Amino acid sequence: MSSASAPGKIILFGEHAVVYGQPALAAPVTQVRAEVRIEGTAEPGVWIDAADIQLHTRLDTLPAAHPIAATIHNTLKMLMSPLPSSVSIVIRSTIPVASGMGSGAAVSVALIRALAAYADIALSDEDVSALAYQTEIIHHGTPSGIDNTVVTYVKPVFFLKGNPLTTIKVGQPFTIVIGDTGVAASTRESVRGVRAGWEADRAHYEGLFSAIGSIVRTARQSLEAGTPDHLGPLMDENHALLQEMGVSSPELDRLVVGARASGALGAKLSGGGRGGNMIALVPAGKATAVAKSLLVAGARNTITTEIA
Repeated sequence: MSSASAPGKIILFGEHAVVYGQPALAAPVTQVRAEVRIEGTAEPGVWIDAADIQLHTRLDTLPAAHPIAATIHNTLKMLMSPLPSSVSIVIRSTIPVASGMGSGAAVSVALIRALAAYADIALSDEDVSALAYQTEIIHHGTPSGIDNTVVTYVKPVFFLKGNPLTTIKVGQPFTIVIGDTGVAASTRESVRGVRAGWEADRAHYEGLFSAIGSIVRTARQSLEAGTPDHLGPLMDENHALLQEMGVSSPELDRLVVGARASGALGAKLSGGGRGGNMIALVPAGKATAVAKSLLVAGARNTITTEIA
């Protein structure tokens, strides 16, 4: 038997603009995880048991472009090590699906690492991230690569597509409350919507992307300098730009307003938008009050996490 797990993630700053050559900041969320276990079974064939998405079937019945099937086939090709004829791959996850928390990337990373452990072959983090990125293309069409990077390395990162990975040393830990709207939202569709807007008015959208990139760079300086309180106004600015881009929603805006009213230093949507999750920066001792206010404002649930 072998097993592996991978955390969720949140984007702190830079979503959507990161697809257009701007940087982004993201961090892992270890309170939620995807877990994969591979073990022998009496039933012939390679069986996939993913109860969270109501999937229990043999691998050979899945289309090659199914994200789970593609991850398995791509990983086994790299490992050059086939699975036994009777094996069960059990996948479980506590990461909300279609919420901007990297559920697809986490499942891919956990699956890749469990397969490598089963074959007793070591894969580098770079290999794991590259394999997971191939599956991200299936999920999102034109992914930035930030999800697979953060989930693989489990560190806060400054991400600029095409550039070497830069991990962030956080000068002072800070607390984020995550609010889930309960509205499933397709990152692929949200990315397509932004692209349509960009193609219709490139100058305007590139101005928005550039403004977000400037926010990201300032936020990185605050993180490394140990002044996380400075991030609050930057979150508010970033959210306003995402609203102008058309990727917020009434549910997200209600949670953002509710968080600010209850003591958050700043708040914004996180991820693809149009649903999914928002995040709020909270001062010491305010996390519980902000979490309660988010539930009152309509959040399905909340997660409090420390970025350190």
